[in-house]
Amino acid sequence: QVQLVESGGGLVQPGGSLRLSCAASGRILSIRAMGWYRQAPGKQQRELVAVMGHDGTTNYADSVKGRFTVSRDNAKNTVYLQMNSLKPEDTAVYHCNAEVRPTGWAMGWKDYWGQGTQVTVSS
Repeated sequence: QVQLVESGGGLVQPGGSLRLSCAASGRILSIRAMGWYRQAPGKQQRELVAVMGHDGTTNYADSVKGRFTVSRDNAKNTVYLQMNSLKPEDTAVYHCNAEVRPTGWAMGWKDYWGQGTQVTVSS
């Protein structure tokens, strides 16, 4: 089994910063992409925030470009999200995602999700 554990959420004023962390552990052979999605209040679907591939390529939502930065420590199976210049519309539950090849798999990838961490931007 594979577990993703997030940390770093909280309450912050508009214009402030937060750093989220997500560590993957368990029966992991390799991880392809790791990143962050969020689900805003009243919305049913999660939206992409930022993702980083194993080779360092990144993909960001337009709404966070220039404000958020995703990074990874492949040796620790950990992904980070540095969030600056936070806005009230960034308020959401942020979920970590990892595309994992579990131990014992010869090919293919499986999606795993963290439980989520609440980020609230409010004065």
